[in-house]
Amino acid sequence: MKTEKIYYIYITASKRNGTLYIGVTSNLRKRIHEHKKGIRDGFTKKYKVDQLVYFEVTNDINSAIQREKQMKKWKREWKLKLIEKENPCWIDLYCNLE
Repeated sequence: MKTEKIYYIYITASKRNGTLYIGVTSNLRKRIHEHKKGIRDGFTKKYKVDQLVYFEVTNDINSAIQREKQMKKWKREWKLKLIEKENPCWIDLYCNLE
């Protein structure tokens, strides 16, 4: 019996209306923990972009990657509207992950 894998397209922020980062992962809890602890060098560590403010779920890696690329091309205004529609208070959703 094959278990379906789950993939997450996520947005992290440095603060409300701050610097944004969009990524994709199969282990959201682990990836956000890495961002929070600065484990991986790069953009999120440099700009302290570690608050999970939005995520989507899919079981298809190709659609996850396609969605990530699509969102990265969006204007900042569109990204902010997406976040505020689902998370108007910009709560760090990491604490609520199971």
